[in-house]
Amino acid sequence: MDEKPFETLNVIPFVDIMLVLLTMVLTTANFIATGRIPVALPHASQTRVEKQQDKTIELTANGDIFLDGKAASKDDLEIRLRALPADASFLIRADRAVALQSFIDVADVLKRLNFTKVAVQTKSGAK
Repeated sequence: MDEKPFETLNVIPFVDIMLVLLTMVLTTANFIATGRIPVALPHASQTRVEKQQDKTIELTANGDIFLDGKAASKDDLEIRLRALPADASFLIRADRAVALQSFIDVADVLKRLNFTKVAVQTKSGAK
C-alpha cells in the first residue's frame, strides 16, 4: 500500500470544542461573579392577609419554659396546648445556651399533639 505522509492537521473539531468550552466558562463566570441566578419571579395580586397570632414558646438557659409569657412545666405545657385548635401556629424562641434536650422535649410535645405550623426564631449572625 502506498501511504501518504501526514501533511496537514485538521483543527476544525478542535476549534469547535474550544468554542463550546469558552461558552460554558463565560456563562458560569457571570453566575460566580454575581453569586445568584437571575430569576423572574411571578407576581400575585395584593390581598389583605389576616395575620394569625402565633403562640410563643420561650426556653431560657436555665430550663424554664414559658407559653405566651406565662411559666409552664413540660407537663403543664402539654395540658395547655391540648386546649388549642389543631391549626394553631407556634414560634419557639430558645436561648442559645439552652440544653438541646429541652428544645427536643418541646418539639416532641408539639409533634405528639399534631401541630404542624412551628417556626424557630433565630438572631441574624451579621453584626
